[in-house]
Amino acid sequence: MANDISDIPLGLQQEFFNQALAQQKAVYEATLKMWSRFFAVPRVVDRARDVKVGTTPSEIVYEEDTLRLLRYRRDTPAVYAEPVMVCYALVNRPYIVDLQSDRSVIRQLLARGFEVYLIDWGVPSAADRSMTLKDYIDGLMKNCVDDVLKRHTVQSLHLVGYCMGGTMSTIFTARNPDIVKSLTIMAAPIDFSVGKDESLVTFWANPDYFDVDSLVDAFGNVPATFLQASFQMMKPVQNYYSKYITFFDKMDDDKFIENYFAMEKWTGDNIPVSGETFREFVKKLYQRNELIKGEFKLGDELVDLSKITCPLQILMASADHLVPPSQSEALKSKVGSKDIMCRTLDAGHIGLSVSSKAHKVFWPEVTQWLADRSGRMSY
Repeated sequence: MANDISDIPLGLQQEFFNQALAQQKAVYEATLKMWSRFFAVPRVVDRARDVKVGTTPSEIVYEEDTLRLLRYRRDTPAVYAEPVMVCYALVNRPYIVDLQSDRSVIRQLLARGFEVYLIDWGVPSAADRSMTLKDYIDGLMKNCVDDVLKRHTVQSLHLVGYCMGGTMSTIFTARNPDIVKSLTIMAAPIDFSVGKDESLVTFWANPDYFDVDSLVDAFGNVPATFLQASFQMMKPVQNYYSKYITFFDKMDDDKFIENYFAMEKWTGDNIPVSGETFREFVKKLYQRNELIKGEFKLGDELVDLSKITCPLQILMASADHLVPPSQSEALKSKVGSKDIMCRTLDAGHIGLSVSSKAHKVFWPEVTQWLADRSGRMSY
């Protein structure tokens, strides 16, 4: 055994030296690159101030309390007689359906030839804590629909509801079947008894673990911070760790950074929910599953899903951690509709509206389905 370096052949010594030098150089370069990226973070993050969301031109055509009804501007006359009204959830801001110009459900509908409207529920004040689902659906939502129908002198419109907005749109259609030309629901919970192993929301809403009465009685409106923290904790590793690692790795990708900050802006733009509406939604739907059972009352009247007879389109996301597809698909067996289309996209709850794959094929097919069930304008 060699006891001295001089006993090692010169060629082998040189090889060891070269390897050690290469490793030292690689470590130095990696460290330098890492620190240069750290120093670049403030400059990249500063771009978040410039990110634009909800950029499709629109105007407010109806207002009531905190609600605003947006009508999107068209560059050309509409092709179809019946307009489309989009109803988003009472949680978060509705511009998720118009996040960016190349990832916008609103622009897909406009491009197909529709007049398009979007309900922006606004931010409930402390005075709105007593508002119920009846106030929202029979009151504000009905007033928006009436305004749109009058504006276009038509008898019906296409209704598109996303998430909780899809549940509300389903209830609205059952209550007003004659004025809904077609109903499209996106990742909307209808049957709350299925998919429990796939949805933490359903699990957390279990009355054994969640006392919704105490929460609402203590706070009035359900705080935005509580809602945001709940959504973030559904995927803690992704939301508190992985996404920042991905951000660090892709700081040089301008398109990625633009998309990243657009989503971050929306994700952090939470709003509170009316306390009584939240209480009602959790107790009557999540905990008792009254809607699919035919036991749900809006005010004093039962909501009968079989009264929905218009064309129905059910849009689902296979990787949805909030609303498993089975919770939405259950609706098709309860309605009186004969014309039903179910579509599933390989995406998550939000990816259904903002992923690139959704806008390449999925939404062109969805909007074509609506077009095929519309009357054409005659000028």
